[in-house]
Amino acid sequence: MTLPDDDLLTERGLAPAGRGRVLLIACGALAREILLLKARGGWEHLDLTCLPAILHNHPEKITAAVRAAVEKHRQAYRAIYVAYADCGTGGQLQAACAALGVEMVAGPHCYSFFEGNQRFAEHGESEITAFYLTDFLARQFDAFVWTPLGLDRHPELAAMYFGNYDKLVYLAQTEDAALTAKAQDCARRLGLDFERRLTGYGDLAGFVERAARA
Repeated sequence: MTLPDDDLLTERGLAPAGRGRVLLIACGALAREILLLKARGGWEHLDLTCLPAILHNHPEKITAAVRAAVEKHRQAYRAIYVAYADCGTGGQLQAACAALGVEMVAGPHCYSFFEGNQRFAEHGESEITAFYLTDFLARQFDAFVWTPLGLDRHPELAAMYFGNYDKLVYLAQTEDAALTAKAQDCARRLGLDFERRLTGYGDLAGFVERAARA
């Protein structure tokens, strides 16, 4: 399965949108996981459109982009769900979704809901010096972390950017030895200790099922 990671994505090969269908508006970083959950559940009536994952580097733009997507698609769907957590919007996305009457994923960010918000909260304060990766970020580390921070040109700056971190925690959605190796290499490049936790899809799985059964 090959999906664009940084462009607007609408799943192809679906029946035309209609009032009996449900739409998920998601961060592009979740496209692969949502499509796998959709296929596992056999939810052919569930459509997916994704906003560019790179918006996470500009969280001030997320709320307006989600609002525009909801307004664009509202008349074509029986229900719309938003597969974003707060994602650095400082509560603005939650307020916008409440005003629009659409449900979003609970939690501060995808690291939390992948591990499970309750479990993540239980150890969150003890891990303030942890840098997290998901499957998506392990794949896209250079595009979303290394290059935007200028580390491709000045790798010596990693010590300055990540000097307050002591470990990289890879929250793995899947059992994938190649991705684990990539995540380990990311930790090495950042000069951090490495830890891997298999989380699966966490709270995202329940959210997608709730949308599918709406």
